[in-house]
Amino acid sequence: MDFENWSDIKKEFEQFLKFERGLSINSIDAYLNDVSKFQIYCEDNHLVLNTVTRKNIQEFLAWLQEFNISPFTQSRLISGLKTFFSFLMIEHEFVNNPTDLLQAPRLARKLPSVLSIHEIDQLISAIDLTSPEGERNKTIIEILYGCGLRVSELVTLKISNLFLDVEFIKVEGKGSKERLIPIGQHAIKHLRIYLETVRPHIKIKGGNEDIVFLNRRGAALSRVMIFLIIKELASKIGLQKTISPHTFRHSFASHLVEGGADLRAVQDMLGHESITTTEIYTHIDRDYLHSIITQYHPRS
Repeated sequence: MDFENWSDIKKEFEQFLKFERGLSINSIDAYLNDVSKFQIYCEDNHLVLNTVTRKNIQEFLAWLQEFNISPFTQSRLISGLKTFFSFLMIEHEFVNNPTDLLQAPRLARKLPSVLSIHEIDQLISAIDLTSPEGERNKTIIEILYGCGLRVSELVTLKISNLFLDVEFIKVEGKGSKERLIPIGQHAIKHLRIYLETVRPHIKIKGGNEDIVFLNRRGAALSRVMIFLIIKELASKIGLQKTISPHTFRHSFASHLVEGGADLRAVQDMLGHESITTTEIYTHIDRDYLHSIITQYHPRS
């Protein structure tokens, strides 16, 4: 293997991430972008990949600091390089991994923004149901909040994966991993209305026959379109919070935890690989309790 031929190495790495790790396109692009940054450094310093040492990696990270990168970006870069050198050890029998003892900077965990039930009701009430798009948009909000879907899971939701008689839907999450999610009566009611009274009147573009949510031209809705729908609703009710489709997912999880739901069950519904990711919603719950004490306790 020619370890100066970065083009071939990156193609192999891309295949490894896609087929061995089962990562999404966005994740693969992020890893390749990190490796490209390291490639620039190596070429500028005449470093051959199979001779790179831990000291070289540390100097690379120091070089990046000149561009004022955030701790989050630095942490992601280190993760990307660790994965890259693990791939080289597996596929090209590198003896040493120069990233072995690298420590990513500790990141302050930012609690996600959530909506109250009242705010969600306000957003839904602001939808104009006199148009076909209004009924579709109401269904979208009901499913985002009622099932905790990612926006990518919503726009690719298929009719063949709706099992409304048993109150479940099947979605394809990160890394093409499928999971079953319960769907409540509110979401089912509006989904049936949309499928029976709105969608049949749309002239569907080829290849979109099984997609649930379509635009007026019969194609699948884009992620950007979902953002715009939500932004417009927030503006209508004068909501001061900055929200996105993901805010409904956070609200779904937070309200479940506040209501006493088992954390493992919430983890399964969200499709989190690690329970640690789901545990952030217990912090939100504690913040909520603290706000109640501050607001109502006479000594607070």
